[in-house]
Amino acid sequence: MTAVDTGRRHRAFWADARFLLGILLIVASVAGVWFVVSSARQTVPVFVAARTIVSGEVVSAEDVRVEEVALGALEDAYLDPASWRTSLTEGMVATRTIASDELVPRSAIESSEAVRTTTVVLRSSVDVPAAVEPGSVVEVWAAPLVEPGTYDVPRILVADATVASVTRDDSMIGGGAAALEIVIPRADVAVVLEAMSDESALSVVPAVGGSQ
Repeated sequence: MTAVDTGRRHRAFWADARFLLGILLIVASVAGVWFVVSSARQTVPVFVAARTIVSGEVVSAEDVRVEEVALGALEDAYLDPASWRTSLTEGMVATRTIASDELVPRSAIESSEAVRTTTVVLRSSVDVPAAVEPGSVVEVWAAPLVEPGTYDVPRILVADATVASVTRDDSMIGGGAAALEIVIPRADVAVVLEAMSDESALSVVPAVGGSQ
C-alpha cells in the first residue's frame, strides 16, 4: 500500500470542512427553531375592552381589563397597562367603537381635549330598526314641521353618527318611538339642536355598512 493511500485512510473525519459546516448548520437550525418557539410563547399584559365602548365615549379603568397575550412584533400597537393606566384616569376618549373583548389599540383612544365629537340625546318619531344597537353607525334624518300635523320632505342632518344607547318604547302611547343617545361631530350639534327645538320629526336609520 502506498503512502498516499495510508494517509487517506487514517485522516480524521471531523477534520473534513464539510462535516464541520454540517454541524454548524444543524446547531443554527435548532437555535432558530428554539428562538421562534420561545418568542411565540412570550406574553405581555394588554388592555382588553370589558364591554362595547362606542366612539366618543370616555374610557375609564372600569371599562377595560388586563390579559396576557402573545403579540410579538405587534406589541407596540396596543395599550400597555403599565404606561396607560394613569392616562385612563385623566380622561381618554374612544375615537372608534371598540367591541367587547377586543384588544384596545393605541389608535382607538386619545385625550378628551383632542376629540371632535360629543353626545346628544334625541327621540325618534318612529321606532328604529332592530339592527340599531350600541355601536351601530346611523344616519339622523329630520322632517321640518310646516304646520301642526304636516311635515316637509325629510333630509339628512347627520350622515355619520354612532349609537351609544337606545331605549325602545313599544307601548301604544309611545307609538313605537325610541330615545337614543348618539355620538355626533361637534360641527353637527347646532343643526341637531335646531331641529329638536323646531319640533322636526326626527328618525334614525342604519348607515351604509351597518356598524363599526
